[in-house]
Amino acid sequence: MRLFWKDNDPACKIEVPERLTVSHEALVRTGLADRCVSVPVREATDAEILLAHSEEYLEAVKKTPYMSLEDLMELTRQYGDVYFHPNIYHCAKLAAGAALQLVDSVMTGKVRNGMALVRPPGHHSMRSAANGFCVFNNVAIAARYAKQKYGVRRVLIVDWDIHHGQGVQYCFEDDPSVLYFSWHRYEHQKFWPHLRNSDYDIVGKEKGAGFNINVPWNKVGMENGDYLSVFCHVLLPVAYEFCPDLVLVCAGFDSAIGDPEGEMCATPDVFAHLTHLLMNLAGGKLCAVLEGGYNLTSLAQSVCQTVQTLLGDPVPRPASLNSPCISALESLQCVRSAHKAYWSHNVVCFLYVSAIMFSCLVNTVCALLTCLHDIILIPGSQICSGLALVRDVTKAMTSIVQHVTTVLSNRYNTLDLIKSYTFCFFKYQLVIKND
Repeated sequence: MRLFWKDNDPACKIEVPERLTVSHEALVRTGLADRCVSVPVREATDAEILLAHSEEYLEAVKKTPYMSLEDLMELTRQYGDVYFHPNIYHCAKLAAGAALQLVDSVMTGKVRNGMALVRPPGHHSMRSAANGFCVFNNVAIAARYAKQKYGVRRVLIVDWDIHHGQGVQYCFEDDPSVLYFSWHRYEHQKFWPHLRNSDYDIVGKEKGAGFNINVPWNKVGMENGDYLSVFCHVLLPVAYEFCPDLVLVCAGFDSAIGDPEGEMCATPDVFAHLTHLLMNLAGGKLCAVLEGGYNLTSLAQSVCQTVQTLLGDPVPRPASLNSPCISALESLQCVRSAHKAYWSHNVVCFLYVSAIMFSCLVNTVCALLTCLHDIILIPGSQICSGLALVRDVTKAMTSIVQHVTTVLSNRYNTLDLIKSYTFCFFKYQLVIKND
């Protein structure tokens, strides 16, 4: 489905059908599609759409298949950066329905996790307004559907799209049963959607205070280390404390290298690591739903990395690892400060292990305090994570070393197999600093 261009707006040219075709073709070409369970797609019902949208808005979208080009253009002008087509209502219902089918499959145990390749995306769509290529808010509908149908008590929504998913934020800003995390290009409100509500100090309202986490990127060019540092020093400590029953991912790959919207430098393999880090939550019940991604090369590669990890394959070593940049650290510390009243993460020592470089752990306290290690690759391993939310750093170090060495000693006979990659955050005092 190609969308009508609004006044020949070049921004519309990036939202093209090839976003889906190249992604699917890459999964087929790499053999990943054959390893997946194909879930039938259905249209979302009116009742399901109304979980996140108003009746007036739904009725307005329902009329689009019967509108003339002029009427469609007039409707388009009522909203922001969305482009209507006679088939968009049908496609939007299928996109939302696909997300719900994935939730059904995961919650009933037919599959452990999965990814829905859908279009149009959804995270910008609000209760009564289309926005940013989005018609129905697929993930917001899926979250409320899971709560209603399966009695899910706590849902974590992770939005790694490069744009702020304000539609999801507004939907759950007063709801403590849904934790929404979003990182997004912000540049001090200069980047679309130019919302003050996208900044780090917007933490939610009333009972939902503390359950909305915004990480604004105030410069372009963020790399793998920036993304992983935010996951490990903000999202994961809070997520483990929140203890979700289901994880939903607004999987926008415009945050990957080469994308014209994001202008970031994170390589596609970083999404394998982000996915694997999330798979240890909620008993592995994870549903990723495609959002943005406009560089067709990095999009296809990122989708493959995500699906391959969901299938349980070993995650690759990241192409490049550097310490987080100053701008990322500033955002990270601002977020921690804004949320310190809500979450117990004053001192976090968070380790994911595929193997441990004992020389780092033994020889330097700095390395022990500041290592982020790869994920264990042994199927069925008891090592999922080591999380210490304690003020005593010595005790945190001791407990993690004991945990790792005890488990690994039963599996490895030589230290040659014990390798890792390391991020050094110590010089910025992120791990041991009390906000």
